[in-house]
Amino acid sequence: MKYLKLVFIVLMSISTVMSCASEPSDDDGLAPLNTAESYEELNISYGNDDEQVFDLYLPANRTTDTKTIVLVHGGGWTSGDKTEMNDFKNFIKDQMPSYAIVNINYRLADESNSPYPMQINDITRVINYLKNNEAHYTISNNLGFVGVSAGAHLSLLWSYGFDTENQVKMVCSIVGPTNLTDPAYLNNTNVVLQELLNTFGIDTSADFLEEISPYHRVTATSPPTILFYGGEDPLIPTTQGTAMRDKLESLNVTHQFTLYPNEGHGWTGLNLLDTTLKLKVFIETYL
Repeated sequence: MKYLKLVFIVLMSISTVMSCASEPSDDDGLAPLNTAESYEELNISYGNDDEQVFDLYLPANRTTDTKTIVLVHGGGWTSGDKTEMNDFKNFIKDQMPSYAIVNINYRLADESNSPYPMQINDITRVINYLKNNEAHYTISNNLGFVGVSAGAHLSLLWSYGFDTENQVKMVCSIVGPTNLTDPAYLNNTNVVLQELLNTFGIDTSADFLEEISPYHRVTATSPPTILFYGGEDPLIPTTQGTAMRDKLESLNVTHQFTLYPNEGHGWTGLNLLDTTLKLKVFIETYL
């Protein structure tokens, strides 16, 4: 599957001319880190599985008001790695240096492990870990999510259905599935698309598909949402974006929607620049 690649060097060149999870162990009681200096730590464990790790990037001069952006990689729920979000991480560090960044891995689905609720539980564990260590890291509990493809689906689903403490202040979906009951999804003959749907297991009842669909979990109190989709995406029907846009509109949820008519499941060049500039403004406005 082709994923959105955010090439930082190219982007900068262009811009110059244009829960049910158990509580994870934590570091309660540790003294706060030096807030005058930036801090980075890779592969912080939040569970017993090797895939339950995240990378943490804290800015210098942070305070208890410092917000955190959570990055969630794609991969059809069965593959992928947090390193695929490193270009997003680099962009945020360079262009929005006052934010903390958490780049997560989560357990990948296979024949023995369904992605739901496993991956939602993993996100909950990460968020709980951050909350338990707010004083140590000197960060607030205000969060934003940026997800790509399956990671966008997970970001929307957690933000709409599992953020019981209203910590999420904005969420971004880049080519993310939103409604698994969409006829354009169910009737699509694309083999890869059907495999993505089938990954969720044998339960294809309407109730279950609605439970795992952000479109059916969004409410009038859901956080501001920004959406990006490609009109020629072979994996994600355009209606996954337009219907989500219309649902947000009907609920009066603050949102922004961009469709690139000639793009697929990812893009580069000027459209990528457009995406990052819009995302930057949205993050700075709502997070």
